[in-house]
Amino acid sequence: MTTDYFSKAKVLIVDDEPANVRLLERILGMAGCTHIRSTTDSRQALPLFLEAEPDIVLLDLNMPFMNGFAVLEQLKAAITAEDYLPILILTADISVETKRQALAGGAKDFLTKPLDHAEVILRIQNLVENRFLHLSMQRHNLDLERQVRERTAQLEETLHELQTTQEQIVKQERLRALGMMAGGIAHDFNNALTMVLGYGELLHPWLKEHGSPREITHLDHMVSAARDASHVVSRLREFYRPAQDNEIRVPVDLNDVVEKVISLTSPKWRGRSQADGVQIEVISHLEKIPAISGNAAELREVLINLVFNAVDAMPKGGVIILSTQQEGDGATISIQDTGIGMTPEERERCLEPFFTTKGDHGTGLGLAVVYGTVQRHNGRIEITSDKNVGTTFSIHFPATSETETAVTPEISRLDRTLRILVVDDQEVICELLAEYLHEDGHTTGCAFRGDEALELFRKQHFDLVLTDQSMPGLNGEQLAAAIKRLAPDVPVILLTGFGDEMLALGGHSAEVDLILGKPLSQADLRQAIFQACAKRSGLMSVA
Repeated sequence: MTTDYFSKAKVLIVDDEPANVRLLERILGMAGCTHIRSTTDSRQALPLFLEAEPDIVLLDLNMPFMNGFAVLEQLKAAITAEDYLPILILTADISVETKRQALAGGAKDFLTKPLDHAEVILRIQNLVENRFLHLSMQRHNLDLERQVRERTAQLEETLHELQTTQEQIVKQERLRALGMMAGGIAHDFNNALTMVLGYGELLHPWLKEHGSPREITHLDHMVSAARDASHVVSRLREFYRPAQDNEIRVPVDLNDVVEKVISLTSPKWRGRSQADGVQIEVISHLEKIPAISGNAAELREVLINLVFNAVDAMPKGGVIILSTQQEGDGATISIQDTGIGMTPEERERCLEPFFTTKGDHGTGLGLAVVYGTVQRHNGRIEITSDKNVGTTFSIHFPATSETETAVTPEISRLDRTLRILVVDDQEVICELLAEYLHEDGHTTGCAFRGDEALELFRKQHFDLVLTDQSMPGLNGEQLAAAIKRLAPDVPVILLTGFGDEMLALGGHSAEVDLILGKPLSQADLRQAIFQACAKRSGLMSVA
């Protein structure tokens, strides 16, 4: 949709919650939409609608005086049959019956609360574009007899725009499905990463004394891969979102990234050669290039995806060449293989989510993640490929003039030891956390259910509680509330695989002092304990 459509659109918001109205006004204003009217009294919806003549209505369902369905009936009666006025429902109720009733009443689409900012803009943009296209078609029909040739050209253009809109809607729904899927697996995957990262860190001091340099390197790769994978989980639901202002970007040497990627991926391409009896060779041609502004972990993920794809594209073996060169005022990295290549149609669609040429062996997400990461780094991708010849991905990034490097923050440590209650329904994670805490001199008690933890807290003294969120008996926030009723001054840290999502949606209940997302390192845990205790001490001193 063109920006002009969106900036001209008149929007009417009907929601009884002032906070929701302010949030929507802020989202729309930041995206360039300024013609906004709103009301928190559903009884004023129809008069305001007739006065403002909006291009789209954002309508809540659960409201006093008149609910959204009653307002929908009023608006439907005020709209002529030939008009297209999109009504977007805002609701936390996603039941089939609610959707059926709203669609039957004239609604065009739904937004599920709590609202995702990017989804709000995309859905409103699509509906507003359809609104303006509909109005445009009405004007064209009035001039049909007088402007036959011009009308034909305009219809062809309109058809093209409609096809583009349909493609955008399909892509959006694919992304929505991906977000729902990723949200479901994030918790379990983060638990698994917690164990990989945690036990890897615990092994490191022992290997440093007793292991060989080769074993230490292998362990470092494992821990680094676990940290990179945690970035994948946190970004999987939103790999098409634009870069945020608060994202950390520092100067990155792409040559260093390439060298690390070759080392990290060698078990696959070298192991593939040995297992399948084929020869896969990886060659690097690295020139002197300027630094770029980015996140090294995300860029490693991009190259690892492309190298793995290249290996899969060479079932009979071949050569993978990773090269860097300066191009204009930026840096270009190329990944070339001698594999099976792609048809023009496959090359055109390969960056789409869920599109794959690997059949049941592929998810269709790898290149979509690559595309999203490159976009957030202000880069561009060029793909050349010929069937049975090979494929080359060339990625260009703008250079940066910044010279600052990432600074590892100093981890604060308590000057005393604590007795800490550790609660998680996975026994192995309890053991890992206990090991972390024991290394800092703390003593622990463990429980595997929320109700068991509460009973243990009643019987024994604890200075701090570290609890999972999703547990049988009581969940983490319910346990925190019960503990605060017994001992208001005991800090509670909520450890969860949904940490990023909980923070993004506004945090946690007042009984929780701090949220700590999985996977976590020993340094993360140490810092969280310091912060929770410092926060509780500050509250006590104020009181």
